[in-house]
Amino acid sequence: MHILHSLQEHNKNKSYITQHVPTTTSRLLSECDIYTPINDDADMKSVKEIFDRQTSQRFEEYKERKIQNRQKFKEQCDKEIQKIILKDKIEKSLTEKVEKVCLRCGFGLGGIGGGVGIFGAIAVNEWTKAAMLVAAQKGIDAGIAKAFLEFKSAFPLETLGGVPLQEIITAENFNKNMFFIQEIIKEYNRMCDNGTVEESIFALLRTKFPNKEDMVIKSISTSANNIALKAGEAAKTVENAEIALANAESTYLYSAIGYSVLAILIILIVMVIIYLILRYRRKKKINKKLQYTKLLNQ
Repeated sequence: MHILHSLQEHNKNKSYITQHVPTTTSRLLSECDIYTPINDDADMKSVKEIFDRQTSQRFEEYKERKIQNRQKFKEQCDKEIQKIILKDKIEKSLTEKVEKVCLRCGFGLGGIGGGVGIFGAIAVNEWTKAAMLVAAQKGIDAGIAKAFLEFKSAFPLETLGGVPLQEIITAENFNKNMFFIQEIIKEYNRMCDNGTVEESIFALLRTKFPNKEDMVIKSISTSANNIALKAGEAAKTVENAEIALANAESTYLYSAIGYSVLAILIILIVMVIIYLILRYRRKKKINKKLQYTKLLNQ
């Protein structure tokens, strides 16, 4: 106590030391009525009003931001949905077009393949028949030419019974030995009757076989038989060669038709596979879209 008193006296003697005087009034618990309700307090009411006002303002701002964000999100979703719908329409249209093209090509190629297989075989068969006829005709032509050459070589005559050789040797008789034997013997007898035999090729035979008419006839028959035999062989050779060529051509054509049908079938299978893949992918997208739609509806 003595020390405190000394300090006070000391401080009074020093004018530059000022005493601290509180400027605000503090409210002590002892000064308030602890039983007074808080809601009736003016300061508390002010604080509460300020808090409510700020809270309400913040809630309003939050609601506005929420509405704006929802609107932006909705607009963005609508844009994305429109893009997806447009893209889906384009893909769907393209996929359907490709599917239709593949399906039509499949049907078309199937019909073409069957037509090529059936009508191609029929055409080749008919062509082979025609080629056989042509081969036979070429053989006949070659036989007639050979008969004419052999006749001129054995009997240098221009006519038989007054008919030119080009007219008397035909497709029906060029390889008939009896035809040549009979016609040549007739010509020989005719020349004997009119006395012109000594001026013909038959004079050599009569000189070779004097007074042997049977040997002359036999020699004439042998030569005539050789004419028909060689003409028939020539015709057969040419005909066989032409038939072999026709068969080779028909085999090539059958092979070409077979390869064509095979290629068409391969293309058809590829088209069907593409069609099935596109159809499967489209169904898968449709199912996924239905699932998304169900989720959005929920």
